Amino acid sequence: MKHHTFAKTPPMGWNSWDCYGATVTEDEVKGNADYIAEHLKPFGWEYVVVDIQWYEAGAVSSAYRPFVPLEMDEYSRLIPAVNRFPSAANGKGFKPLADYVHNLGLKFGIHIMRGIPRQAVHNNTPLLGTNIRARDIAHPNSICPWNTDMYGIDPEKEGAQEYYNSLFQLYAEWGVDFVKVDDIAASRLYYFHKAEIELIRNAMDRCGRNMVLSLSPGPAPLEYSEDLKENANMWRMTDDFWDHWSLLYGMFERCEKWYEHVGPGHWPDCDMLPLGHIGLRSVDGGGGDRWTRFTKDEQVTMMTLWAIFRSPLMFGGELRDNDEWTLSLLTNKEVLEVNQTSHSNRLIERNGDKIVWAATNDKGQTYIALFNAGEEKADIKVTLDQLGLSKGLQARDLWKHEEMGLVTDGIQQTLAPHSSILLKLY
Repeated sequence: MKHHTFAKTPPMGWNSWDCYGATVTEDEVKGNADYIAEHLKPFGWEYVVVDIQWYEAGAVSSAYRPFVPLEMDEYSRLIPAVNRFPSAANGKGFKPLADYVHNLGLKFGIHIMRGIPRQAVHNNTPLLGTNIRARDIAHPNSICPWNTDMYGIDPEKEGAQEYYNSLFQLYAEWGVDFVKVDDIAASRLYYFHKAEIELIRNAMDRCGRNMVLSLSPGPAPLEYSEDLKENANMWRMTDDFWDHWSLLYGMFERCEKWYEHVGPGHWPDCDMLPLGHIGLRSVDGGGGDRWTRFTKDEQVTMMTLWAIFRSPLMFGGELRDNDEWTLSLLTNKEVLEVNQTSHSNRLIERNGDKIVWAATNDKGQTYIALFNAGEEKADIKVTLDQLGLSKGLQARDLWKHEEMGLVTDGIQQTLAPHSSILLKLY
C-alpha cells in the first residue's frame, strides 16, 4: 500500500488542541513551529498540526459554539478564518502558513471533521468538478454528537467521492502533509465509518501529495484493524487523552490489545502528550489553564509506554513555555530511538499492576520497560529466560543515561507507585 511507504516511523510533532482548543491563531502556530525548529527538529520532531475549527472566526475555547457561520469557499469547502490566520486572505488558504512551516524544514498538518458543512447543505452550494450539489450527497441523519459543523456524506451518492477529491485537491495546493480526520474512527452514534474512510483514502491517493492520515477519536474498533491499516497511517485507540492517572492506567490495557498491529506506516495511536503548559484556552480534560497534572514519575511512565509501544508522539502543550524538565522528556535520544527504530514490541508479562514490556533494535539488542501501575511501592522483575536471552548482558538505564552493570539471571527493580524504568540490554 502506497501510504505505508511514508510515516515509516511513528510521526512526531505538535498539535494545538491541548493548549488552545479550537482557537489557535497563526502567530501561535508560527511560534510553536519556531520552537520545534530550534529545539526539537534535531531529535526527529517535525509535524506542526492546526487542530479543529480553524474555519470558525469566533471560536473562544474548546467549547464549540453551535450552528454558527463558518468560513467557506464557493465549492462548499471550509477555509481558514482570516481574523485568526491573516495570511489566508485573498483566497490563499493555508498555503502561506504551510510555506512558513516548510521553510523551517518542518511539515504542516490540519484537522478536519468528516462530512460536509451543514451550511453548505442548507444553502445547497456547488461542489467542484461535478454538477451535483451539497444537498445531494449529504446524510443529514449522520451527525457528530459533540460538534454541529458537519453532516456526514452518503458514500453511495453520486458526487460523494468528487467532494472528498475536491477537499484533498485543495489541501495539496496548500501544501498539507498531515490530515487528522475526526468523528470517524469511533463515532459515538454510528460506530465506525468504513465507507467514508475509503472515500478519504481514495481522495488522498489522487491528490498528488503524500499526506499522513490520522483518524480520531477512539477507541477505534479492534475488529476493523485490517481496514484501518489499509486506509490510514495512524488511528486512535482511545477517546481524548488527558492528564489523569486513570486514563494513563487504562492505556496499558489498550496497548496490550493493539501491539500486534504496530508496524511501518500504520500506527495505533495513544493520542497526544498532555505535558508542560496546557489548557490555555481549553476547558477539556477537567481543567483550565494549568501545568500538566501528571507527576514527574507519571510523565516518565507515559513517555516510556508511548516509546516501547511505538505510538505516534504529538506534544500538546505550549512549547514556548517548556521548562528544562519538559524539554528533557522530548530530547532524550536513547528513549526516542526506542520509539522510532525498535521492532517486535510486545507485552512480556502483566501480573496485576506489575507490567513488563520488551522490544528489539536493529542490532539485536533488547529494550525492557518495567512499570509499577499500582498504588504502592513494588518489586518488578523479569528473567532473561522470559526474554529469551543468554546470560552476561550489560544493562543501561535510558532515562538516566547510566550503566547498571552485568545482568546474570534477570532484572529486578523496586519502583514507586506509577513509576517505571526503561533499560537496554546489550
